[in-house]
Amino acid sequence: MTEAPHVHLRRHRFPAEIIAHAVWLYYRFPLSFRDVEDLLADRGINVSFQTVPEWATKFGLKFAHQLRRRSRGHFADKWQLDEMVVTIKGRKYWLWRAVDANGYVLDALLQSRRNKAAVLRLMRKLLEDQGIAPRVMVTEKLRSYSAAKAELMPRVEHRSHKGLNNRAENSHLAVRRRE
Repeated sequence: MTEAPHVHLRRHRFPAEIIAHAVWLYYRFPLSFRDVEDLLADRGINVSFQTVPEWATKFGLKFAHQLRRRSRGHFADKWQLDEMVVTIKGRKYWLWRAVDANGYVLDALLQSRRNKAAVLRLMRKLLEDQGIAPRVMVTEKLRSYSAAKAELMPRVEHRSHKGLNNRAENSHLAVRRRE
């Protein structure tokens, strides 16, 4: 993200590289706006902490789309799938997440069920977005994963063990709430 993005940044006091770096710092690391201000001040750039959230809301989505477009096809060939329960307005939903071996979130899907159909929907969405099937798929011991994988990706190696899925479990941590 240190290279200049192709985003139109007219009427801004700072060059595109500085804005891109500030937004990248904020979204990439668990930093507050004041932390980003301090990091930029260390480099000799005097930016108010109130400016950083304005940049994040204005350019963050555009930068995220550029990063996804640039890194498409560069994800690892090992997917780790996981689900967690989320309560919204008193109703229970399941947040399904797919993470690659490097910790990049491939996709997230909110469903009201925790069954084979829900896993099939997640896997179809992943296959459509990624374009290729993974070499290895790591999941918890939920039987829905095995049933859906057998239907959609029978040749993919499937590892189902409680301790193997730590990468996907870590993507649920409170540090990542900002996503």
